[in-house]
Amino acid sequence: MYTENNFMRRQFAIFLLRWLLNSFGLWLAVRLFGTGYDIGSIDAGIGVFLMAGLIFSIVNSVLRPVIIVLSLPAILVTLGLFTFIVNGLMVYISLFLTPGLQMTFWHSVLTGIVLSLINYIVSSVVELRYEAIRKES
Repeated sequence: MYTENNFMRRQFAIFLLRWLLNSFGLWLAVRLFGTGYDIGSIDAGIGVFLMAGLIFSIVNSVLRPVIIVLSLPAILVTLGLFTFIVNGLMVYISLFLTPGLQMTFWHSVLTGIVLSLINYIVSSVVELRYEAIRKES
């Protein structure tokens, strides 16, 4: 049975997993799509991508719900496609706040698509694992 302590540990573990996978997704997207700026190679190390992943995780959990509510009419008119722009905006804001990384808005939209896929996969795996644990109890 879950206690409050186990619940908090589970939530913290999920946050750490999302943070690491968002950092990996940002690294992967920068390698695949580039930054959109003609700067040659990216000299950012693992620390910069870990910081960017943490900033993205925080921005995504705090700012994204507000932006989704405010852009609800555009999301409804475009049948949900505007969420790609919202995701790109979250990536753009996160990379703007991260020292050492910057990206054009349209490359941020592509990066947002990659990060959405990664977060969808993580959410599905976590939900399946949670259901398996619940059935055992």
